[in-house]
Amino acid sequence: MSLAIENHRDSGAFPRLLRLAAVAAALPASAARLAAQEGGVPAAGGGHAAGGDVFTRLYGHVIPHEIASFDLGAVRLGFYNIQIFQVLAVALMFVIFFGVRRGLEASLAGGGRMGPFTRIFSGFVLFIRDEMVVPIMGDREGSRFLPYFLFVFFFIAFQNLLGLIPHGATATASLFVTGGLAATTLALMVGGGMVVQGPGAFWKNLVPHGVPWWLVPLMFLVEVIGIIAKPFALTVRLFANMLAGHLVVLSFMGLIFYFAGQIGNLAYAVAVPSVGMAVFIMIIEGFVALLQAYIFTYLSILFVGMCLHPEH
Repeated sequence: MSLAIENHRDSGAFPRLLRLAAVAAALPASAARLAAQEGGVPAAGGGHAAGGDVFTRLYGHVIPHEIASFDLGAVRLGFYNIQIFQVLAVALMFVIFFGVRRGLEASLAGGGRMGPFTRIFSGFVLFIRDEMVVPIMGDREGSRFLPYFLFVFFFIAFQNLLGLIPHGATATASLFVTGGLAATTLALMVGGGMVVQGPGAFWKNLVPHGVPWWLVPLMFLVEVIGIIAKPFALTVRLFANMLAGHLVVLSFMGLIFYFAGQIGNLAYAVAVPSVGMAVFIMIIEGFVALLQAYIFTYLSILFVGMCLHPEH
């Protein structure tokens, strides 16, 4: 990786920005630490940017990095920074919904009004149940899968929002996290379809009825690819949206330090629009955090429902 960065040091600033965006999306933790340490990259004007290549340093922060490791015989287990925020997201879910449950019980028992905190989160739960799960899966199947989809929505939403706090890390900006979530959706699609329809009927119903016999093998292959493509799309959509927002914010902030190495104190003129745009993108990111949780959950419900009820 060090050699790759060295080879691109003589490139222009803008192409290097694009390359580093791709690096931030794909590098492992060891390369992330290396990228964060790279310095002395020539600036576009021929000089050296203050403090080295600021964009490499900034983009290194969005890459999961190992903070501890444990050796269990021949197996080495690494503990990454994003795992802290995943555990924190689950802990917040327990704490918040324990309070919501107590608030609902107290309100129903005493006949009083619910507090704003209880109303907000119970409203989210009712929306997911009445507007997302039940209309697609029906009352019977919906009641079975509702706990899982509630967990998925709030787990993703809390991870997204925790990544917006200072020194936070967005776990959903990692392909491993979004891929794991999408893999559970794939397991529910195939496993749930085989349980509800029967193993043989599930694979048989992949091919539409009335297709000529000589098209059956091709249609079966196409449908299998379609099943695999759905969770793949879930993986990339969530990962790309969460990563892109952070890269945009870091790019605006990095422009201040980049131009400081080019034009000196005149970079203060760049700071005003850069900070303004960064704040604007951060506000949008708060909305995107909830929107992406909704999209991932809704599409998961839709994909699982299609496998459980192919006639629909």
